[in-house]
Amino acid sequence: MNPKVILNIPATSANMGPGLDCLGIALDVWNTVKVFDGNSSVDVNGYGEEVLPRDETNLVYKGFAEFFRVIDQAVPPVKLVCENNIKLARGMGSSSAALVGGLYAANSYAGNLKSDYEILNIAASWEGHPDNVAPAIFGGMQICLYDNHELIVSSVEVPDDIMAVLFIPEQPMPTEKARKLLSLEISRSDAIYNISRSALLVQAFTTGDMSKLRYATQDKLHQPARQKLFFPMNNIIRAAMDAGALGAFLSGAGSAILAFCRGREYTVGYEMADAAMKSGIDGDILVTIPSVKGVYEST
Repeated sequence: MNPKVILNIPATSANMGPGLDCLGIALDVWNTVKVFDGNSSVDVNGYGEEVLPRDETNLVYKGFAEFFRVIDQAVPPVKLVCENNIKLARGMGSSSAALVGGLYAANSYAGNLKSDYEILNIAASWEGHPDNVAPAIFGGMQICLYDNHELIVSSVEVPDDIMAVLFIPEQPMPTEKARKLLSLEISRSDAIYNISRSALLVQAFTTGDMSKLRYATQDKLHQPARQKLFFPMNNIIRAAMDAGALGAFLSGAGSAILAFCRGREYTVGYEMADAAMKSGIDGDILVTIPSVKGVYEST
């Protein structure tokens, strides 16, 4: 039986250092969701196949069902087949990819009744913040903000010679647990610290001038608190920078560390892994590129 819909959804890296809950970038790592007519069930292959539910509690299925709830129609009986290449709970947008995959699969199945922006609003309201779902939908680097209840997104140019090197620890960092560590109040000096670096980060990507990216990826609003869950973080970031990375940061809520490079990618990856190993942390090195493409349907 041929699938009715095939959706491809990219991994994402949110925050990008100083841009807590407002900056994110898509990565060239993809999950696939296939929709077949059938009973209400989910097959999972790849990452999460041993732990993710295979029924209506699966997040991909929840996204699929949410779309039909929004358009006030009954959820059709379908079988969803998920091919997962994004590791779970590592700060690479696995939850956003699942939700966006389910929503877009449903939209396509129903005849493309909603626009990208409408689906973005559904996904962002579900996630609670848009910095993962926006790049998953639109690709590239995205600035996200709310003005009252209106969600504003804006794309940032991504230089075509930038590589992304990730050290992905075996140790997961559930987003909910990592978020609970964040303070509800911050000092003015810390706010200025992050505002200035977020501006510098956008300027670096817009112009392609990465000479100051080491400063533009620094943060005081979330990484220091999250280091309590992942104590080798600063050592891994320092190792990346010493090995020649342009900038490095905790990807999303972690535990992956992402470094941007122009050359020396495998050296940077090796040095990050070596720094982690010295703290007793195993993991994988992934060398990829930012994706200018967001979610898309295969024909």
